[in-house]
Amino acid sequence: MFFRTGAILAGVFALSLGALPAIAQEAPADDDAAERVRAEQIVVTGNGLGETPGTPAYAAVTLGRDALLRAASGRIEDVLTNVAGFQQFRRSDSRSSNPSAQGVTLRALGGNATSRALVLLDGVPMVDPFFGYVPLSALAPDTLGAVRVTRGGGSGPFGAGALSGTIELESAGPDALGRVSAQLLASQRGETEASGAIVPRLGQGFVVVSGRWDRGKGFFTTPPAQRVPATVRAAYESWSTAVRAVAPIAPDVELQSRIAVYRDNRVLRFAGADTSTEGEDASLRLVGRGAWQFDALAYFQARDFSNVVVSAATFRPTLDQFATPAQGIGGKLEVRPPLGESNVLRLGADWRRLSGTMRETAFNANTGAITARRTAGGVNSDFGLYAENDMTLGRIVLTGGLRADRTVIADGYFEVRNAAGTVTSRSDYARQADWTLTWRGGALWRASPVVALRAAAYTGLRQPTLNELYRPFTVFPVTTQANAALRNERQKGFEAGIDLTPAEGFALSLTGFDNRIENAIANVTIGTNLRQRRNVDEIRAHGIEATASASVGIARFDGSLAWTDAELRNGAASPLTGKRPAQTPRIAASGTLTLTPAPGWQIAATLRHVGQQYEDDLQIDSLKAATTLDLFAQVPLGGGASLVLRGENLFDTEIVTRNSGGSIDLGVPRTVWAGLRFTM
Repeated sequence: MFFRTGAILAGVFALSLGALPAIAQEAPADDDAAERVRAEQIVVTGNGLGETPGTPAYAAVTLGRDALLRAASGRIEDVLTNVAGFQQFRRSDSRSSNPSAQGVTLRALGGNATSRALVLLDGVPMVDPFFGYVPLSALAPDTLGAVRVTRGGGSGPFGAGALSGTIELESAGPDALGRVSAQLLASQRGETEASGAIVPRLGQGFVVVSGRWDRGKGFFTTPPAQRVPATVRAAYESWSTAVRAVAPIAPDVELQSRIAVYRDNRVLRFAGADTSTEGEDASLRLVGRGAWQFDALAYFQARDFSNVVVSAATFRPTLDQFATPAQGIGGKLEVRPPLGESNVLRLGADWRRLSGTMRETAFNANTGAITARRTAGGVNSDFGLYAENDMTLGRIVLTGGLRADRTVIADGYFEVRNAAGTVTSRSDYARQADWTLTWRGGALWRASPVVALRAAAYTGLRQPTLNELYRPFTVFPVTTQANAALRNERQKGFEAGIDLTPAEGFALSLTGFDNRIENAIANVTIGTNLRQRRNVDEIRAHGIEATASASVGIARFDGSLAWTDAELRNGAASPLTGKRPAQTPRIAASGTLTLTPAPGWQIAATLRHVGQQYEDDLQIDSLKAATTLDLFAQVPLGGGASLVLRGENLFDTEIVTRNSGGSIDLGVPRTVWAGLRFTM
């Protein structure tokens, strides 16, 4: 797979680096000339145009670099769990879950392993083109500068994916990374985590070359009472590398490029149940900060996924999904006319095309004979036009946006062949196309230096993924069928909140919301050990989200709380009506106490609680509540080196991540890490 797109990646890299020598300048000999050059020096950031004045009206939360670096697991999903309303499909992290289950959402709006939140890295959508999951293991927190989470239906670029909100990841630059940075840690089980970055400045631009390698024998996800001779630890090995170049090509225009390659291998539950993902991403971005501001982006993604399913009865392979090649291509253009600081207008268009093919072989669990060879796939595309305007009127900010999307589902098929390769069945599905109008609007009133009031309403859209449309799957003993007739999900919601800053270093934010997803796609039980992806009438969620921070001297506290009352509605006769969506807790809370007793020192303790939730739509199998404690410590040693200590789940709480008729999987047990971090 890597060689299929190598030429594209090399071309992107060459184009971006080509701009760097042109802007490198020899330093003037005299001091006066040097001072003039410094005064006229172009400043490059590597970022986009930034948030607009209306962003705070939508309950946006920003996590800084310190929060990214003190995660006890070193994983991005661990960082995001501290945001009220953030939820993964399962409680497993990206070392011990099936990658295809790494969907993320906000507002406890449920899911079926597909992301209902839009995840962007430097403006590029990161969800897998076929499955809709997020490649969490390829997103290293130590390469990021900040994360902004905006909850509620989205507008603006790629807003068709922001059904429950948007998670914007922003890469770090030289000021945060230093010239050279590295980290090496090991756990008590012998697992290792190594990462590093080299950040040379070339002229007035810079290049970031980064990499990460994680490996370990893992832990037993199966409880002791359910282990058999075929049971193995959740061993994992993943690596990722990226090159990012930023160069000014005019006084107020900069070119940004990024190429990345990653691979992830895992073993889940039984020997031979191997899962792997790999990907290659490339993007080019042109950002203008002059009178007419603009943000132009183009990207290409190549992904693959493979998975072996092992029978829980015979412990032999029953399915080899040996390849799922998928491609994503797209781009956007946004323009902000010079209307003054009090009137920010965004006009833009974006386009995405997602294609992929599933290839798998099914076996008889007893004899090992091939029973079927299956392929399935299709093409999804979305073309969007959007406009959004923020107006500042003294203490009041008004914001509103409108978006029109042309969504197309095409070329879908499902084909079955026998062991000899003869076609035994084939289904070709009808093309679906539609125009959808979505909008959002909000207001922010800074009533005083202490109090700010806000309110917002919005709608949203999400296409079903190729996985939901065409790929059936089995997690023993339950088989879930695909459904090529799925319709787009629609979201409607509103919220109101208050932000308080009673004193320097103190902040409190409280938001009440009511959101619903119409035509929600869920895994619906239709028989014994049989489910199908179907549109249900709606998922309704209303609740409260709260965040608080307090800083006094060397101590700082950051907390979040999400209480959500969510239920399915599918008509009076449906057994689903009134039940909570699968994998959706009623309550989730997090609190972090951080001490910085001296420069370079940091000690942090994070206490989390996730409430009871259900495995299935009929609320038969329960996942009990879990409370965990994580610790992080950094002690400077001198010369840019620091000792780093991390502890995950120090209470050794039993975290149930799957419960299918009593067959249980567990999350991370107590894990202690120690190592060194170096920055210069």
